[in-house]
Amino acid sequence: MKKIQTGKEEITVLALLALWSVSAITSLPGLAISPIMGSLETVFPHASDLEIQMLTSLPSFFILPFLFLSGRLAASGNKIKILYLGLIVFFLSGVSCFFVNTIFGLIVASCVLGAGVGIVIPLSTGLIAEYFDGRRRTHQLGISSAVNNLTLVVATYMVGRLADINWHAPFAVYCLPIISIVLCRFLPAPPPVAKKEVEKTMQKSGWNMNRLGGLMILYFLITYMVLAVPLNLPFLMEGVGMDSENSGTVISLFFLAITLPGFFITRIVDRLGSWLNVVCMLAVAVGLLLVFMSKSMGVLVIGALAAGAGYGVMQPVIYDKASKTVSADKVVMALAFVMSVNYFAVIAAPFIIKLLGVVFASSSNALVFIVNAVLAFVLSVFVFIRRKGFVFGK
Repeated sequence: MKKIQTGKEEITVLALLALWSVSAITSLPGLAISPIMGSLETVFPHASDLEIQMLTSLPSFFILPFLFLSGRLAASGNKIKILYLGLIVFFLSGVSCFFVNTIFGLIVASCVLGAGVGIVIPLSTGLIAEYFDGRRRTHQLGISSAVNNLTLVVATYMVGRLADINWHAPFAVYCLPIISIVLCRFLPAPPPVAKKEVEKTMQKSGWNMNRLGGLMILYFLITYMVLAVPLNLPFLMEGVGMDSENSGTVISLFFLAITLPGFFITRIVDRLGSWLNVVCMLAVAVGLLLVFMSKSMGVLVIGALAAGAGYGVMQPVIYDKASKTVSADKVVMALAFVMSVNYFAVIAAPFIIKLLGVVFASSSNALVFIVNAVLAFVLSVFVFIRRKGFVFGK
Protein backbone atom coordinates (compact mmCIF):
# COMPACT_ATOMS: atom_id res chain seq x y z
CA MET A 1 0.00 0.00 0.00
CA LYS A 2 1.20 3.49 -0.86
CA LYS A 3 2.94 5.32 1.97
CA ILE A 4 2.45 8.97 2.83
CA GLN A 5 5.53 11.04 3.67
CA THR A 6 5.08 12.90 6.96
CA GLY A 7 8.47 14.42 7.67
CA LYS A 8 8.77 11.79 10.41
CA GLU A 9 7.68 8.18 9.99
CA GLU A 10 5.60 7.17 6.96
CA ILE A 11 1.88 6.35 7.32
CA THR A 12 -0.54 4.55 5.00
CA VAL A 13 -3.25 6.16 2.89
CA LEU A 14 -5.89 4.54 5.13
CA ALA A 15 -4.29 6.14 8.18
CA LEU A 16 -4.44 9.53 6.46
CA LEU A 17 -8.10 8.95 5.56
CA ALA A 18 -8.74 8.11 9.22
CA LEU A 19 -7.28 11.46 10.28
CA TRP A 20 -9.38 13.31 7.68
CA SER A 21 -12.54 11.46 8.75
CA VAL A 22 -12.01 12.52 12.37
CA SER A 23 -11.56 16.14 11.27
CA ALA A 24 -14.77 15.89 9.25
CA ILE A 25 -17.11 15.02 12.14
CA THR A 26 -16.08 17.61 14.72
CA SER A 27 -18.35 20.28 13.18
CA LEU A 28 -21.53 18.19 13.49
CA PRO A 29 -22.79 18.87 17.07
CA GLY A 30 -26.07 20.78 17.06
CA LEU A 31 -26.37 20.54 13.28
CA ALA A 32 -29.15 17.93 13.24
CA ILE A 33 -31.35 20.14 15.40
CA SER A 34 -31.16 23.30 13.27
CA PRO A 35 -33.56 22.28 10.46
CA ILE A 36 -36.21 20.93 12.84
CA MET A 37 -36.23 23.73 15.42
CA GLY A 38 -39.46 25.10 14.00
CA SER A 39 -41.24 21.75 14.18
CA LEU A 40 -40.07 20.68 17.64
CA GLU A 41 -42.78 22.77 19.28
CA THR A 42 -45.31 20.61 17.43
CA VAL A 43 -43.48 17.37 18.19
CA PHE A 44 -43.15 18.32 21.88
CA PRO A 45 -46.14 20.64 22.58
CA HIS A 46 -45.43 20.75 26.31
CA ALA A 47 -41.73 21.69 25.93
CA SER A 48 -40.69 25.23 26.81
CA ASP A 49 -38.71 27.50 24.48
CA LEU A 50 -35.75 27.19 26.86
CA GLU A 51 -35.76 23.39 26.63
CA ILE A 52 -35.75 23.53 22.84
CA GLN A 53 -32.97 26.12 22.78
CA MET A 54 -30.91 23.94 25.12
CA LEU A 55 -30.68 21.31 22.38
CA THR A 56 -28.44 23.60 20.33
CA SER A 57 -26.48 25.23 23.16
CA LEU A 58 -25.79 22.37 25.57
CA PRO A 59 -23.46 20.39 23.28
CA SER A 60 -21.07 23.39 23.19
CA PHE A 61 -21.12 23.73 26.97
CA PHE A 62 -20.26 20.03 27.37
CA ILE A 63 -17.64 20.14 24.62
CA LEU A 64 -15.49 22.64 26.55
CA PRO A 65 -14.72 20.68 29.76
CA PHE A 66 -14.23 17.40 27.90
CA LEU A 67 -12.00 19.15 25.37
CA PHE A 68 -9.62 20.09 28.18
CA LEU A 69 -9.98 16.64 29.76
CA SER A 70 -8.99 15.05 26.45
CA GLY A 71 -5.90 17.25 26.22
CA ARG A 72 -4.95 16.36 29.77
CA LEU A 73 -5.41 12.62 29.24
CA ALA A 74 -3.50 12.69 25.95
CA ALA A 75 -0.44 14.14 27.70
CA SER A 76 0.19 10.85 29.46
CA GLY A 77 -2.24 8.30 27.99
CA ASN A 78 -2.74 6.28 24.81
CA LYS A 79 -4.04 8.85 22.32
CA ILE A 80 -5.57 6.27 19.97
CA LYS A 81 -7.58 4.67 22.78
CA ILE A 82 -8.75 8.09 23.97
CA LEU A 83 -9.82 8.90 20.41
CA TYR A 84 -11.75 5.63 20.20
CA LEU A 85 -13.50 6.45 23.46
CA GLY A 86 -14.64 9.82 22.15
CA LEU A 87 -15.79 8.39 18.82
CA ILE A 88 -17.78 5.60 20.46
CA VAL A 89 -19.50 8.01 22.89
CA PHE A 90 -20.26 10.33 19.95
CA PHE A 91 -21.68 7.49 17.83
CA LEU A 92 -23.77 5.87 20.55
CA SER A 93 -25.31 9.18 21.63
CA GLY A 94 -26.16 9.88 17.99
CA VAL A 95 -27.79 6.49 17.51
CA SER A 96 -29.82 6.97 20.71
CA CYS A 97 -31.45 10.06 19.15
CA PHE A 98 -33.36 7.75 16.77
CA PHE A 99 -35.09 6.06 19.69
CA VAL A 100 -35.71 9.06 21.96
CA ASN A 101 -39.23 10.46 21.96
CA THR A 102 -39.06 12.96 24.82
CA ILE A 103 -37.48 16.39 25.04
CA PHE A 104 -35.64 15.36 28.21
CA GLY A 105 -34.18 12.35 26.41
CA LEU A 106 -32.92 14.56 23.56
CA ILE A 107 -31.35 16.97 26.04
CA VAL A 108 -29.49 14.12 27.76
CA ALA A 109 -28.36 12.69 24.40
CA SER A 110 -27.14 16.15 23.34
CA CYS A 111 -25.07 16.48 26.52
CA VAL A 112 -23.47 13.06 26.05
CA LEU A 113 -22.82 13.87 22.39
CA GLY A 114 -21.05 17.08 23.41
CA ALA A 115 -18.85 15.09 25.79
CA GLY A 116 -17.86 12.65 23.05
CA VAL A 117 -17.08 15.40 20.55
CA GLY A 118 -15.10 17.29 23.20
CA ILE A 119 -12.83 14.28 23.58
CA VAL A 120 -12.34 13.99 19.81
CA ILE A 121 -11.74 17.67 18.88
CA PRO A 122 -8.17 18.26 20.20
CA LEU A 123 -7.06 14.87 18.91
CA SER A 124 -8.37 15.66 15.41
CA THR A 125 -5.58 18.21 15.00
CA GLY A 126 -3.24 17.00 17.75
CA LEU A 127 -2.59 13.67 16.04
CA ILE A 128 -1.87 15.42 12.75
CA ALA A 129 0.65 17.61 14.55
CA GLU A 130 2.29 14.49 16.01
CA TYR A 131 2.39 12.41 12.83
CA PHE A 132 3.54 15.25 10.54
CA ASP A 133 6.33 17.81 10.69
CA GLY A 134 7.39 20.99 8.90
CA ARG A 135 5.57 21.98 5.72
CA ARG A 136 3.75 18.66 5.63
CA ARG A 137 2.19 19.43 9.01
CA THR A 138 1.07 22.88 7.83
CA HIS A 139 -0.38 21.30 4.68
CA GLN A 140 -2.29 18.61 6.57
CA LEU A 141 -3.64 21.04 9.17
CA GLY A 142 -4.92 23.12 6.26
CA ILE A 143 -6.64 20.09 4.74
CA SER A 144 -8.04 19.16 8.18
CA SER A 145 -9.58 22.61 8.53
CA ALA A 146 -10.93 22.48 4.97
CA VAL A 147 -12.45 19.02 5.42
CA ASN A 148 -14.09 20.15 8.66
CA ASN A 149 -15.69 23.20 7.03
CA LEU A 150 -16.63 21.32 3.84
CA THR A 151 -18.44 18.70 5.92
CA LEU A 152 -20.35 21.50 7.62
CA VAL A 153 -21.53 22.82 4.23
CA VAL A 154 -22.53 19.39 2.88
CA ALA A 155 -24.10 18.17 6.11
CA THR A 156 -26.14 21.38 6.47
CA TYR A 157 -27.65 20.69 3.05
CA MET A 158 -28.26 17.02 3.87
CA VAL A 159 -30.01 17.58 7.20
CA GLY A 160 -32.34 20.03 5.48
CA ARG A 161 -33.32 17.29 3.05
CA LEU A 162 -33.57 14.63 5.74
CA ALA A 163 -35.87 16.85 7.80
CA ASP A 164 -38.49 16.46 5.07
CA ILE A 165 -38.69 12.73 5.86
CA ASN A 166 -39.41 12.95 9.59
CA TRP A 167 -37.97 14.74 12.61
CA HIS A 168 -35.74 11.78 13.57
CA ALA A 169 -34.03 11.51 10.17
CA PRO A 170 -31.56 14.46 10.51
CA PHE A 171 -29.90 12.66 13.42
CA ALA A 172 -28.39 10.30 10.82
CA VAL A 173 -25.47 12.75 10.53
CA TYR A 174 -24.50 11.85 14.10
CA CYS A 175 -23.83 8.29 12.93
CA LEU A 176 -20.90 9.37 10.73
CA PRO A 177 -18.34 8.61 13.49
CA ILE A 178 -18.77 4.93 12.61
CA ILE A 179 -16.59 5.63 9.55
CA SER A 180 -13.83 7.00 11.77
CA ILE A 181 -14.18 4.08 14.19
CA VAL A 182 -13.57 1.66 11.32
CA LEU A 183 -10.69 3.62 9.77
CA CYS A 184 -8.86 4.40 13.01
CA ARG A 185 -7.74 0.80 13.30
CA PHE A 186 -5.19 1.71 10.62
CA LEU A 187 -3.64 4.49 12.70
CA PRO A 188 -0.16 3.59 13.97
CA ALA A 189 1.08 4.67 17.37
CA PRO A 190 2.23 8.32 17.20
CA PRO A 191 6.00 8.67 16.73
CA PRO A 192 7.91 8.88 20.01
CA VAL A 193 8.80 12.34 21.25
CA ALA A 194 12.40 13.15 20.44
CA LYS A 195 14.36 14.56 23.35
CA LYS A 196 15.66 17.45 21.25
CA GLU A 197 12.07 18.56 20.55
CA VAL A 198 11.46 19.06 24.25
CA GLU A 199 14.73 20.90 24.74
CA LYS A 200 13.81 23.50 22.09
CA THR A 201 11.13 25.05 24.28
CA MET A 202 11.85 28.36 25.96
CA GLN A 203 10.54 27.29 29.36
CA LYS A 204 11.39 24.27 31.49
CA SER A 205 7.69 23.44 31.74
CA GLY A 206 7.58 22.87 27.99
CA TRP A 207 5.14 25.76 27.46
CA ASN A 208 5.53 29.19 25.93
CA MET A 209 2.41 30.78 27.39
CA ASN A 210 3.09 34.24 25.94
CA ARG A 211 2.97 32.91 22.39
CA LEU A 212 0.10 30.51 23.07
CA GLY A 213 -1.90 33.23 24.82
CA GLY A 214 -1.32 35.63 21.93
CA LEU A 215 -2.60 33.05 19.44
CA MET A 216 -5.69 32.41 21.58
CA ILE A 217 -6.54 36.12 21.75
CA LEU A 218 -6.04 36.49 17.99
CA TYR A 219 -8.20 33.43 17.28
CA PHE A 220 -10.98 34.67 19.55
CA LEU A 221 -11.04 38.09 17.89
CA ILE A 222 -11.13 36.87 14.30
CA THR A 223 -13.71 34.16 15.09
CA TYR A 224 -15.97 36.66 16.84
CA MET A 225 -15.64 39.16 13.97
CA VAL A 226 -16.62 36.78 11.17
CA LEU A 227 -19.46 35.23 13.20
CA ALA A 228 -21.39 38.40 12.32
CA VAL A 229 -22.01 36.87 8.87
CA PRO A 230 -23.91 33.69 9.88
CA LEU A 231 -25.50 35.28 12.96
CA ASN A 232 -26.68 38.65 11.61
CA LEU A 233 -26.75 38.52 7.83
CA PRO A 234 -30.40 37.40 7.45
CA PHE A 235 -31.57 40.27 9.69
CA LEU A 236 -29.35 42.78 7.85
CA MET A 237 -30.76 41.76 4.47
CA GLU A 238 -34.31 42.01 5.74
CA GLY A 239 -33.60 45.43 7.26
CA VAL A 240 -32.40 46.93 3.96
CA GLY A 241 -35.24 45.47 1.92
CA MET A 242 -33.27 42.59 0.35
CA ASP A 243 -34.69 39.10 -0.02
CA SER A 244 -33.63 37.43 3.24
CA GLU A 245 -34.34 34.00 1.72
CA ASN A 246 -31.08 34.40 -0.20
CA SER A 247 -29.14 34.66 3.06
CA GLY A 248 -28.73 30.87 3.11
CA THR A 249 -26.92 31.03 -0.23
CA VAL A 250 -24.60 33.82 0.94
CA ILE A 251 -23.82 32.04 4.21
CA SER A 252 -23.05 28.81 2.30
CA LEU A 253 -20.64 30.74 0.08
CA PHE A 254 -19.09 32.27 3.21
CA PHE A 255 -18.38 28.80 4.63
CA LEU A 256 -17.10 27.67 1.22
CA ALA A 257 -14.65 30.60 1.27
CA ILE A 258 -13.45 29.44 4.70
CA THR A 259 -13.03 25.90 3.35
CA LEU A 260 -11.08 26.32 0.12
CA PRO A 261 -7.86 28.02 1.40
CA GLY A 262 -7.09 24.99 3.56
CA PHE A 263 -6.34 22.89 0.48
CA PHE A 264 -3.67 25.38 -0.67
CA ILE A 265 -2.41 26.65 2.67
CA THR A 266 1.30 26.01 2.14
CA ARG A 267 1.28 27.87 -1.19
CA ILE A 268 -0.55 30.79 0.40
CA VAL A 269 1.89 30.90 3.33
CA ASP A 270 4.87 30.79 0.94
CA ARG A 271 3.45 33.56 -1.24
CA LEU A 272 2.43 35.97 1.53
CA GLY A 273 5.20 35.24 4.05
CA SER A 274 5.23 37.67 6.99
CA TRP A 275 2.41 39.64 5.33
CA LEU A 276 -0.02 36.74 5.63
CA ASN A 277 -1.91 37.92 8.72
CA VAL A 278 -1.92 41.53 7.51
CA VAL A 279 -3.53 40.55 4.21
CA CYS A 280 -6.00 38.20 5.89
CA MET A 281 -7.08 40.80 8.46
CA LEU A 282 -7.58 43.36 5.70
CA ALA A 283 -9.66 40.80 3.79
CA VAL A 284 -11.88 40.33 6.85
CA ALA A 285 -12.15 44.10 7.38
CA VAL A 286 -12.97 44.88 3.74
CA GLY A 287 -15.38 41.94 3.57
CA LEU A 288 -17.36 43.08 6.62
CA LEU A 289 -17.37 46.66 5.35
CA LEU A 290 -18.76 45.53 1.97
CA VAL A 291 -21.50 43.57 3.73
CA PHE A 292 -22.35 46.67 5.75
CA MET A 293 -22.46 48.90 2.65
CA SER A 294 -24.08 46.41 0.29
CA LYS A 295 -27.33 47.18 -1.48
CA SER A 296 -26.98 44.38 -4.03
CA MET A 297 -26.56 40.63 -3.89
CA GLY A 298 -23.29 40.75 -5.85
CA VAL A 299 -21.52 43.07 -3.41
CA LEU A 300 -22.87 41.05 -0.50
CA VAL A 301 -21.42 37.84 -1.92
CA ILE A 302 -18.01 39.48 -2.53
CA GLY A 303 -17.95 40.76 1.06
CA ALA A 304 -18.87 37.36 2.52
CA LEU A 305 -16.25 35.62 0.34
CA ALA A 306 -13.51 38.07 1.39
CA ALA A 307 -14.28 37.72 5.11
CA GLY A 308 -14.51 33.93 4.85
CA ALA A 309 -11.28 33.59 2.89
CA GLY A 310 -9.33 35.74 5.36
CA TYR A 311 -10.53 33.63 8.26
CA GLY A 312 -10.05 30.38 6.34
CA VAL A 313 -6.34 31.09 5.86
CA MET A 314 -5.68 32.21 9.43
CA GLN A 315 -7.40 29.28 11.17
CA PRO A 316 -5.05 26.41 10.17
CA VAL A 317 -2.01 28.69 10.47
CA ILE A 318 -2.96 29.42 14.09
CA TYR A 319 -3.31 25.68 14.77
CA ASP A 320 0.12 25.07 13.24
CA LYS A 321 1.74 27.82 15.29
CA ALA A 322 0.06 26.58 18.49
CA SER A 323 1.71 23.19 18.00
CA LYS A 324 5.08 24.98 18.02
CA THR A 325 4.54 26.83 21.31
CA VAL A 326 4.97 23.70 23.43
CA SER A 327 7.16 20.63 23.66
CA ALA A 328 6.01 17.74 21.46
CA ASP A 329 4.45 15.80 24.36
CA LYS A 330 2.06 18.70 25.11
CA VAL A 331 0.83 19.44 21.59
CA VAL A 332 -2.68 18.00 22.09
CA MET A 333 -3.20 20.03 25.26
CA ALA A 334 -2.01 23.22 23.57
CA LEU A 335 -4.43 22.64 20.69
CA ALA A 336 -7.21 21.98 23.21
CA PHE A 337 -6.62 25.45 24.64
CA VAL A 338 -6.59 27.09 21.22
CA MET A 339 -9.59 25.22 19.83
CA SER A 340 -11.63 25.98 22.95
CA VAL A 341 -11.45 29.64 21.96
CA ASN A 342 -13.68 28.89 18.96
CA TYR A 343 -16.45 27.67 21.27
CA PHE A 344 -15.99 30.56 23.68
CA ALA A 345 -16.39 32.93 20.72
CA VAL A 346 -19.56 31.14 19.54
CA ILE A 347 -21.05 31.35 23.04
CA ALA A 348 -19.96 34.96 23.63
CA ALA A 349 -20.81 36.45 20.22
CA PRO A 350 -24.59 36.89 20.75
CA PHE A 351 -23.97 38.60 24.11
CA ILE A 352 -21.28 40.91 22.65
CA ILE A 353 -23.59 41.85 19.77
CA LYS A 354 -26.38 42.59 22.26
CA LEU A 355 -23.97 44.72 24.33
CA LEU A 356 -22.98 46.72 21.25
CA GLY A 357 -26.63 47.61 20.73
CA VAL A 358 -26.84 48.88 24.31
CA VAL A 359 -23.57 50.85 24.15
CA PHE A 360 -24.43 52.54 20.85
CA ALA A 361 -28.15 52.80 21.69
CA SER A 362 -29.01 51.18 18.40
CA SER A 363 -31.04 48.17 17.35
CA SER A 364 -29.70 48.25 13.78
CA ASN A 365 -28.51 44.87 12.50
CA ALA A 366 -25.87 46.70 10.46
CA LEU A 367 -24.15 47.96 13.63
CA VAL A 368 -22.20 44.77 14.32
CA PHE A 369 -20.78 44.75 10.78
CA ILE A 370 -19.41 48.29 10.89
CA VAL A 371 -18.06 47.89 14.44
CA ASN A 372 -16.38 44.59 13.57
CA ALA A 373 -15.01 46.05 10.33
CA VAL A 374 -13.43 48.93 12.26
CA LEU A 375 -12.05 46.45 14.81
CA ALA A 376 -10.57 44.38 11.97
CA PHE A 377 -8.93 47.47 10.41
CA VAL A 378 -7.43 48.45 13.78
CA LEU A 379 -6.16 44.90 14.29
CA SER A 380 -4.69 45.00 10.78
CA VAL A 381 -2.58 48.01 11.75
CA PHE A 382 -1.40 46.27 14.93
CA VAL A 383 -0.60 43.09 12.99
CA PHE A 384 1.35 45.16 10.43
CA ILE A 385 3.46 46.67 13.22
CA ARG A 386 4.11 43.25 14.79
CA ARG A 387 4.38 41.26 11.54
CA LYS A 388 7.96 40.17 12.33
CA GLY A 389 6.89 38.42 15.55
CA PHE A 390 5.81 34.81 16.05
CA VAL A 391 2.09 35.37 16.71
CA PHE A 392 1.39 37.86 13.90
CA GLY A 393 4.21 36.98 11.50
CA LYS A 394 4.79 34.02 9.17
